[in-house]
Amino acid sequence: MEIRSSGDLALAGPGRVRGYAAVFGSAAHLGAFDEIVRPGAFADSLASGQAIRALYHHQGDALLGSTRSGTLQLREDDHGLRFELALPDTTHGRDLAVLIQRGDVAGCSFGFTVPDGGDRWEQRSGTFLRELLRVDLREITLTSDPAYTDTTVALRSLDEQHFYAAIRDPIIIGRAWLETCR
Repeated sequence: MEIRSSGDLALAGPGRVRGYAAVFGSAAHLGAFDEIVRPGAFADSLASGQAIRALYHHQGDALLGSTRSGTLQLREDDHGLRFELALPDTTHGRDLAVLIQRGDVAGCSFGFTVPDGGDRWEQRSGTFLRELLRVDLREITLTSDPAYTDTTVALRSLDEQHFYAAIRDPIIIGRAWLETCR
């Protein structure tokens, strides 16, 4: 599973949080390549009715809500993947509300996999660009590190050997990335 981060998180009222887990058209530099999420990338996941979880820092034991229970609501708009979350009355939920109010937690992230044909790669001025066209959304996460600065996390699913092998043959770069993510 791949993980990406973005900002724009706010308390929507007592026990409620809203924001954008992903922003469309905004390029993120992920070390060896740049990446852009395109409008419609989450449409299939949202329409499928599959359970998508809201977590704190990608920790499975820090469950905050889910689409299945209705405590997490997700939708795409012109800006990106918008969410609203009813925080649980748990230690994680109460602590998170305080951290958001103080500004310590100010961003979001999302975890996903890419189905065949779900991304497009091209080389631009010596840099590779990956466009996410369709992803299988697994989770959104509230985090204290909302920027795309943690390239270790961002690149974890594509090891250096596979990346440089793919650079020698740009046609297979997308396939090399997908094979490391499955």
